[in-house]
Amino acid sequence: MTRPISAQICLSHLRHNYQLLRERAKPASIMAVVKADAYGHGLDIVAPELSAEGCSEFAATDIAEGVRLRNILTDDKTSVAVLAGVFDLEDARAAGDYELCPVICSDWQLDLLRDSGFTGRVWLKVETGMHRLGAHDAKTLYEKISQAGITVVGIMSHLACADTPDHSLNAEQKKNFARIHAQLDETLSGSLLNSAGIAAMAEQHWDVVRPGIALYGVEPATGMKLGFKPVMHFSSQIIHIQNLSAGDSVSYGATFTARDATCIAVVAAGYSDGLPRSLSNHGNAIWRGIKLPIIGRVCMDYCMLDMGGHFPNIGDDIEFWGEELPASEVARQAGTISYELFTGVNARVPRQAVETFT
Repeated sequence: MTRPISAQICLSHLRHNYQLLRERAKPASIMAVVKADAYGHGLDIVAPELSAEGCSEFAATDIAEGVRLRNILTDDKTSVAVLAGVFDLEDARAAGDYELCPVICSDWQLDLLRDSGFTGRVWLKVETGMHRLGAHDAKTLYEKISQAGITVVGIMSHLACADTPDHSLNAEQKKNFARIHAQLDETLSGSLLNSAGIAAMAEQHWDVVRPGIALYGVEPATGMKLGFKPVMHFSSQIIHIQNLSAGDSVSYGATFTARDATCIAVVAAGYSDGLPRSLSNHGNAIWRGIKLPIIGRVCMDYCMLDMGGHFPNIGDDIEFWGEELPASEVARQAGTISYELFTGVNARVPRQAVETFT
């Protein structure tokens, strides 16, 4: 018997989010970002559902994930971009064998593709102001790629501050992207917007948009609510109940001491499952619609809730984030972001595809 912990993945909410993004980004096409195992939601669950919904462009992290995605989505009309490009000759050969579309920004990546005999398609990533990955001399690299017999399907860049719509860097990056696109080939596809960009500056959609976090139900731009619905419901169950007397302490380090007699519930979820340890004496969870505090230190496999005069039962469900407790709120309490919550859910936690949350 397995531990009573799971991450339910709501397919109807995933479809809703995809269609919401599709409508907002029209007439641009959607390149669904499913890197990091679909942001921890399960690539084998998310990718087929989006494909069935009409999505034909996807983005993976690296070649290994791209190959996995290609084995899940076997339709030859499906395009799989690999955001990190290639790292060695083995990667470059696999990109050709599996008809993947690497995103490259450096001469050394082009050299690997050329040496492997790759003659497929690539995206060219250009530097516009984020200063992470991007070609500084895009024109020269573009010409070298073309001379190598490799097709550049489009150029892309990434917005550093799209979640803060009025940040001055957004305008600078948009201007730089348009300038570089005009210098190269205006018939090339352009891709600039991530989830926050789609939310805050949809007029800059170009040809392809690359939503990630919004697909999974998190509102991506500050102060803007577009109606995205949570896709992951991370929960477990009460496995033990303790009655405390005033002065009793809880968990490692005795960091919580009961002021009065109370009842606490021990839940089968800890930091090895993906529940942040920083929620110790700080976070909350949901029991029967009631928000209860997490007390004491979160352990590797367990956490404790102060029931506050309520009377739980063994086997009662506890939601850590999902429909009643948004992941964004939990992330703020934990001092992190929703991305880290989702991708931090351990592989030992089963993902369960459901049409609606139960």
